[in-house]
Amino acid sequence: MQLTSNSITPKLADNSVVCLMAPTASGKTALAYELYDTGRYELISVDSALIYRDMNIGTAKPTTTELTRYPHHLVNIIDPMQSYSVAEFVNDVARLIDSCHNNGKIPLLVGGTMMYYMALLDGLSPVPDSEDSVRLRVEQWRQSEGIQALFDYLGKVDPISHQRLHATDTQRITRAVEVYLQTDIAISDWQRKPKQALADNPHQHWHVLTVMPDRPWLHKRIEQRLDIMWREGLVAEVIGLLKTYPLTPNLPSMRCVGYRQVLEYLIHIDHRVFEQTHLDKRQFEDVFGKFENPSKQKVGQDKMLQSQLLTLDSQTEALACYQMQNKALYATRQLAKRQYTWLRKLTRLSNIDKDLHNNNEIVISSYESMAQAGEYLR
Repeated sequence: MQLTSNSITPKLADNSVVCLMAPTASGKTALAYELYDTGRYELISVDSALIYRDMNIGTAKPTTTELTRYPHHLVNIIDPMQSYSVAEFVNDVARLIDSCHNNGKIPLLVGGTMMYYMALLDGLSPVPDSEDSVRLRVEQWRQSEGIQALFDYLGKVDPISHQRLHATDTQRITRAVEVYLQTDIAISDWQRKPKQALADNPHQHWHVLTVMPDRPWLHKRIEQRLDIMWREGLVAEVIGLLKTYPLTPNLPSMRCVGYRQVLEYLIHIDHRVFEQTHLDKRQFEDVFGKFENPSKQKVGQDKMLQSQLLTLDSQTEALACYQMQNKALYATRQLAKRQYTWLRKLTRLSNIDKDLHNNNEIVISSYESMAQAGEYLR
């Protein structure tokens, strides 16, 4: 694979694959719609939150009308309590790329989940997916004895992963234990095996566009997006999810930015939704703790209620709401910061030749605005 920089608008070949990478709230969706209207592209979502059904407001998911007008692959494909591995994503994208090319279209991969992009461009270790029976066995073990028991076991069978992971990293600890129980091989050994990247395909031409807008501008966009989410009813959406699904706080879906902060808020105000028989309130309390009512802390309720989120009748609930909004804003900004870091690293690779499996070339182009990226692709 050869990585090169390109500032000249190309004529995209029929076997092209385009990746449009940018931080959250930067305008990727609007540009994707414009490009879809040219008739040249099919849209493939690269967003680990949009895969979930019924999670619409907090993910800034396109509306039903928009999805009808601008169909997206890999949106609304699983329920919130289900899992979807990076390997499954790569396999689905490989199939969809072939389908797009067979239809005479260029696949446009658009989204902000950098882990997914990394898997496409850099490849995955050949770690097998966990079988359902193994997942169930490990989940029952975790629920009965706690994540510490799994972590201690991992220290015996895979000391390398045990040293690398934090004791509270439920998802990765669980995955490592599943892999060992299923294969008798430590996940750290699997991860040392050679990678094969989808972008190494010599019959495809990959174009990677990174858009890194001005940070103050992006921070303002993030604030505006979150304000819209509160007004559209993100809290009510999470309550509806809790009523519908047997959710737990450690599910990947419930770690999505916004949803996690709302869950914490609902626990802190002791919301009655946790009286649902299919929910284990103690699991949520173990993760988020119980909210202690500050007896003398003054709360600026006028500042808190800018978005008219809820009718608040107590200082405790007001403070919990205020903290929820601030934590969601901070978490979204941190997400954007991590995305910027990853994009900067990728663009630095544009002058580095990597002699891998073939001579396929990935063209990497970096822009400061979506308008510039759009000119490249039209």
